[in-house]
Amino acid sequence: MNTPKPVRRVLVVSGNRQIHEFVTGILPGDSFEPISYASSVGEAKRLLLTSEFDILIVNTPLPDEFGADFALDASTRNVGVLLLCKNEVYDQLADKVEDYGVLTLPKPTTKQAIYTAVRLLSAVAARFAALEKKNKSLQEKMADIRVVNRAKWLLIEHLGMSEKDAHYHLEKQAMDMRLSRREVAEYIIRTYDK
Repeated sequence: MNTPKPVRRVLVVSGNRQIHEFVTGILPGDSFEPISYASSVGEAKRLLLTSEFDILIVNTPLPDEFGADFALDASTRNVGVLLLCKNEVYDQLADKVEDYGVLTLPKPTTKQAIYTAVRLLSAVAARFAALEKKNKSLQEKMADIRVVNRAKWLLIEHLGMSEKDAHYHLEKQAMDMRLSRREVAEYIIRTYDK
Protein backbone atom coordinates (compact mmCIF):
# COMPACT_ATOMS: atom_id res chain seq x y z
CA MET A 1 0.00 0.00 0.00
CA ASN A 2 1.46 3.33 -1.07
CA THR A 3 1.00 6.18 1.37
CA PRO A 4 0.85 9.64 -0.15
CA LYS A 5 3.99 11.73 0.20
CA PRO A 6 3.61 14.64 2.58
CA VAL A 7 3.55 18.13 1.16
CA ARG A 8 6.43 20.13 2.65
CA ARG A 9 5.84 23.72 3.79
CA VAL A 10 8.66 26.08 2.81
CA LEU A 11 9.65 29.50 4.10
CA VAL A 12 12.07 31.60 2.04
CA VAL A 13 13.78 34.37 4.01
CA SER A 14 15.50 36.90 1.78
CA GLY A 15 15.91 40.64 1.45
CA ASN A 16 15.31 40.03 -2.25
CA ARG A 17 11.89 38.73 -3.34
CA GLN A 18 13.43 37.35 -6.55
CA ILE A 19 14.86 34.40 -4.58
CA HIS A 20 11.31 33.49 -3.48
CA GLU A 21 10.13 33.57 -7.08
CA PHE A 22 13.23 31.60 -8.14
CA VAL A 23 12.53 28.89 -5.52
CA THR A 24 8.80 28.84 -6.33
CA GLY A 25 9.69 28.22 -9.98
CA ILE A 26 11.97 25.31 -9.06
CA LEU A 27 9.90 23.36 -6.53
CA PRO A 28 6.87 21.39 -7.72
CA GLY A 29 3.62 22.55 -6.10
CA ASP A 30 2.41 19.01 -5.49
CA SER A 31 5.33 18.38 -3.11
CA PHE A 32 6.08 21.85 -1.72
CA GLU A 33 3.23 24.12 -0.69
CA PRO A 34 2.88 26.79 0.45
CA ILE A 35 6.14 28.50 -0.32
CA SER A 36 5.95 31.52 1.97
CA TYR A 37 8.18 34.59 1.99
CA ALA A 38 9.72 36.77 4.71
CA SER A 39 11.90 39.79 3.90
CA SER A 40 13.75 39.87 7.23
CA VAL A 41 14.71 37.77 10.25
CA GLY A 42 12.15 39.59 12.40
CA GLU A 43 9.35 38.79 9.95
CA ALA A 44 10.54 35.18 9.65
CA LYS A 45 10.55 34.76 13.44
CA ARG A 46 6.96 36.02 13.61
CA LEU A 47 5.93 33.57 10.89
CA LEU A 48 7.67 30.70 12.69
CA LEU A 49 5.66 31.51 15.83
CA THR A 50 2.33 31.28 14.03
CA SER A 51 2.97 28.66 11.33
CA GLU A 52 4.73 25.33 10.92
CA PHE A 53 7.37 24.94 8.23
CA ASP A 54 9.34 21.89 7.14
CA ILE A 55 12.03 23.68 5.15
CA LEU A 56 13.59 27.09 5.70
CA ILE A 57 15.71 28.74 3.00
CA VAL A 58 17.77 31.67 4.27
CA ASN A 59 19.39 33.92 1.65
CA THR A 60 22.17 35.90 3.31
CA PRO A 61 22.76 38.73 4.02
CA LEU A 62 19.40 39.88 5.38
CA PRO A 63 18.41 43.51 6.07
CA ASP A 64 18.25 43.18 9.87
CA GLU A 65 21.08 40.68 10.45
CA PHE A 66 23.35 38.44 8.42
CA GLY A 67 21.18 35.32 8.85
CA ALA A 68 23.60 32.62 10.04
CA ASP A 69 22.62 32.94 13.71
CA PHE A 70 18.96 32.84 12.72
CA ALA A 71 19.61 29.67 10.69
CA LEU A 72 21.33 28.06 13.70
CA ASP A 73 18.43 29.04 15.97
CA ALA A 74 15.89 27.69 13.48
CA SER A 75 17.80 24.41 13.21
CA THR A 76 16.85 23.60 16.83
CA ARG A 77 13.25 23.25 15.64
CA ASN A 78 12.16 20.34 13.50
CA VAL A 79 12.86 22.24 10.30
CA GLY A 80 15.43 21.63 7.57
CA VAL A 81 17.54 24.72 6.95
CA LEU A 82 19.29 25.73 3.72
CA LEU A 83 21.63 28.70 3.99
CA LEU A 84 22.63 30.56 0.82
CA CYS A 85 25.75 32.72 1.11
CA LYS A 86 28.35 34.43 -1.04
CA ASN A 87 31.06 32.13 -2.33
CA GLU A 88 33.73 34.16 -0.46
CA VAL A 89 32.31 33.24 2.98
CA TYR A 90 31.04 29.76 2.10
CA ASP A 91 33.80 27.66 3.74
CA GLN A 92 33.80 29.69 6.95
CA LEU A 93 30.00 29.67 7.20
CA ALA A 94 29.63 25.99 6.31
CA ASP A 95 32.14 25.08 9.03
CA LYS A 96 30.14 27.12 11.55
CA VAL A 97 26.71 25.64 10.79
CA GLU A 98 27.14 22.12 9.42
CA ASP A 99 27.39 20.47 12.86
CA TYR A 100 23.89 21.81 13.54
CA GLY A 101 22.45 20.16 10.45
CA VAL A 102 22.28 23.34 8.39
CA LEU A 103 22.96 22.78 4.69
CA THR A 104 24.93 25.58 2.99
CA LEU A 105 25.20 26.51 -0.68
CA PRO A 106 27.46 29.16 -2.18
CA LYS A 107 26.03 31.86 -4.44
CA PRO A 108 25.72 32.11 -7.31
CA THR A 109 24.10 28.72 -7.54
CA THR A 110 22.02 26.75 -9.98
CA LYS A 111 18.41 25.67 -10.01
CA GLN A 112 19.55 22.05 -9.86
CA ALA A 113 21.69 22.66 -6.77
CA ILE A 114 18.84 24.32 -4.88
CA TYR A 115 16.37 21.65 -5.99
CA THR A 116 18.77 18.89 -4.89
CA ALA A 117 19.45 20.59 -1.54
CA VAL A 118 15.72 21.00 -0.84
CA ARG A 119 15.11 17.34 -1.76
CA LEU A 120 17.88 16.32 0.64
CA LEU A 121 16.29 18.41 3.40
CA SER A 122 12.94 16.82 2.59
CA ALA A 123 14.43 13.34 2.93
CA VAL A 124 16.02 14.27 6.25
CA ALA A 125 12.70 15.73 7.45
CA ALA A 126 10.97 12.45 6.62
CA ARG A 127 13.60 10.51 8.53
CA PHE A 128 13.31 12.82 11.54
CA ALA A 129 9.52 12.50 11.51
CA ALA A 130 9.79 8.71 11.58
CA LEU A 131 12.32 8.83 14.43
CA GLU A 132 10.17 11.29 16.36
CA LYS A 133 7.13 9.03 15.97
CA LYS A 134 9.14 6.05 17.19
CA ASN A 135 10.52 8.05 20.11
CA LYS A 136 7.02 9.14 21.13
CA SER A 137 5.81 5.54 21.00
CA LEU A 138 8.72 4.40 23.19
CA GLN A 139 8.06 7.19 25.68
CA GLU A 140 4.40 6.14 25.91
CA LYS A 141 5.43 2.52 26.49
CA MET A 142 7.85 3.59 29.22
CA ALA A 143 5.12 5.65 30.88
CA ASP A 144 2.80 2.61 30.76
CA ILE A 145 5.48 0.44 32.37
CA ARG A 146 6.01 2.99 35.16
CA VAL A 147 2.25 3.13 35.91
CA VAL A 148 1.91 -0.67 35.87
CA ASN A 149 4.95 -1.08 38.14
CA ARG A 150 3.57 1.51 40.58
CA ALA A 151 0.28 -0.41 40.70
CA LYS A 152 2.13 -3.70 41.28
CA TRP A 153 4.03 -2.23 44.23
CA LEU A 154 0.79 -0.90 45.70
CA LEU A 155 -0.75 -4.39 45.43
CA ILE A 156 2.36 -5.85 47.08
CA GLU A 157 2.28 -3.23 49.84
CA HIS A 158 -1.47 -3.18 50.56
CA LEU A 159 -2.56 -6.73 49.74
CA GLY A 160 0.64 -8.61 50.56
CA MET A 161 0.91 -10.11 47.07
CA SER A 162 4.15 -11.34 45.59
CA GLU A 163 5.39 -9.49 42.51
CA LYS A 164 4.39 -12.47 40.36
CA ASP A 165 0.87 -12.50 41.86
CA ALA A 166 0.51 -8.73 41.42
CA HIS A 167 1.54 -9.06 37.78
CA TYR A 168 -0.93 -11.91 37.24
CA HIS A 169 -3.68 -9.91 38.98
CA LEU A 170 -3.14 -6.93 36.68
CA GLU A 171 -3.09 -9.14 33.57
CA LYS A 172 -6.25 -11.01 34.61
CA GLN A 173 -8.15 -7.83 35.49
CA ALA A 174 -7.21 -6.31 32.16
CA MET A 175 -8.46 -9.38 30.27
CA ASP A 176 -11.64 -9.80 32.36
CA MET A 177 -12.59 -6.13 32.14
CA ARG A 178 -11.40 -5.73 28.54
CA LEU A 179 -9.20 -2.81 29.51
CA SER A 180 -5.53 -2.08 28.95
CA ARG A 181 -3.07 -2.94 31.69
CA ARG A 182 -2.47 0.77 32.16
CA GLU A 183 -6.18 1.48 32.73
CA VAL A 184 -6.35 -1.26 35.37
CA ALA A 185 -3.13 0.03 36.93
CA GLU A 186 -4.50 3.57 37.09
CA TYR A 187 -7.62 2.28 38.86
CA ILE A 188 -5.45 0.43 41.39
CA ILE A 189 -3.34 3.53 41.96
CA ARG A 190 -6.48 5.65 42.55
CA THR A 191 -7.73 3.01 44.99
CA TYR A 192 -4.61 2.43 47.09
CA ASP A 193 -2.39 5.50 46.68
CA LYS A 194 -3.81 7.89 49.23
